[in-house]
Amino acid sequence: MEQTTYQEEYDFSLELVKKCGEVIKRAFNVEKKISEKSSANDLVTETDQLVEKMLIDGLKEKFPDTRFIGEESVAGGEKCELTSAKTWIIDPIDGTTNFISSNPHICTIL
Repeated sequence: MEQTTYQEEYDFSLELVKKCGEVIKRAFNVEKKISEKSSANDLVTETDQLVEKMLIDGLKEKFPDTRFIGEESVAGGEKCELTSAKTWIIDPIDGTTNFISSNPHICTIL
């Protein structure tokens, strides 16, 4: 059985996440537009939504046969469906509450 290394996906996604990191960095110390998702302590910012879109658009262009499950997309009503297809799971800003408070303990999960 042949082992898949996913080196191309890793290399491409790493560069894409670095670009997203620059967007997050620019938004870090400015006032943020915040919305509630499912409850008062489940928050999303426009930066979360922008970064998720950047990730999905970039990955879809490079790897058109893959699927996506994005935290913000699913919270917005998109169906979360696991299949046997290659699927990217995305949390654009893990630690949104920290991000809102300009606390640097955040990351992008891909």
